[in-house]
Amino acid sequence: MQKKVIIVLVLTHMLSIALAQNNEKETFRLFFLGGQSNMEGHGLNTELPDSLRGTIENVWIYQGCAVGDENQKGGLGKWDNLKPGNGAGFISDGVTNKLSRKFGPELSFGKKLQELYPGEKIALIKYARGGSSIDSLAAREYGSWEFDYQGSNGINQFDHFLTTIIGALCVKDIDGNGIEDVLVPSGIIWMQGESDAVLSKDIAFRYYANLKRLMDLIRAVFRNDDIPVVIGKISDSGMDNQGKTWEFGELIQYAQEEYVRKDKNAAIVRDTQFYQYSDPWHYDSKGYIDLGIKFAEAISILSKAK
Repeated sequence: MQKKVIIVLVLTHMLSIALAQNNEKETFRLFFLGGQSNMEGHGLNTELPDSLRGTIENVWIYQGCAVGDENQKGGLGKWDNLKPGNGAGFISDGVTNKLSRKFGPELSFGKKLQELYPGEKIALIKYARGGSSIDSLAAREYGSWEFDYQGSNGINQFDHFLTTIIGALCVKDIDGNGIEDVLVPSGIIWMQGESDAVLSKDIAFRYYANLKRLMDLIRAVFRNDDIPVVIGKISDSGMDNQGKTWEFGELIQYAQEEYVRKDKNAAIVRDTQFYQYSDPWHYDSKGYIDLGIKFAEAISILSKAK
């Protein structure tokens, strides 16, 4: 834990320096996208409309490679233009990104932000791991975001998140135009909770406290206790044999609503209840496109309200 606290302090120092030395530099609005598989994304690139098939101008993304706990390669990435392929199956070794045949909400999110902030540059940092929980007792083989979770070698999903952030912030010119960049943290987008709704009522009951603590920690990394947070409300496809995929899903939904009720700088996207599914766990391509748009609209409204 002590090592991780030191890393967080180093990150906050890096951001402090970047924000303090904003002379003759380019400014980017920076957004973090995190969570589990519906943030990772299972939309099919072949089903994208023409408006989302190419490179999204003035939007860059740094995506950390998603792996399980204990794996020391988690979080490696490289800045690139936003385009299709940052969904499930994306991998990076820190030198080369290998795009996948899938996309997540980041694609339409970046496109919508381009419309909401015309002429501005946007930077996205994404780390999402399918099946990951916040509660360590629900980690299974997928991983846990719990800050203090040790596992077998002390590496968890929060560590992979930190690796992603460090790798992204160490680059001083993310668009490669020869001008040093200043990344201004502007929002956290979180789509997760299904894995905490699977195993027990006790785990689901702890979700509010776990979610609040995790968002507080992520905000601390970005040196802003009031940075806007948008939560994607989990939904249920009803496609398993019992007609209910997440046994304790209602408890997670209640906790998500409670979080945004109590946090004046948080909002929730509820449109997920209307989405269609490609399998029992993941939205279809249209759902991911709409989700990204709704995330962008919500974070824009929160930012204007501050």
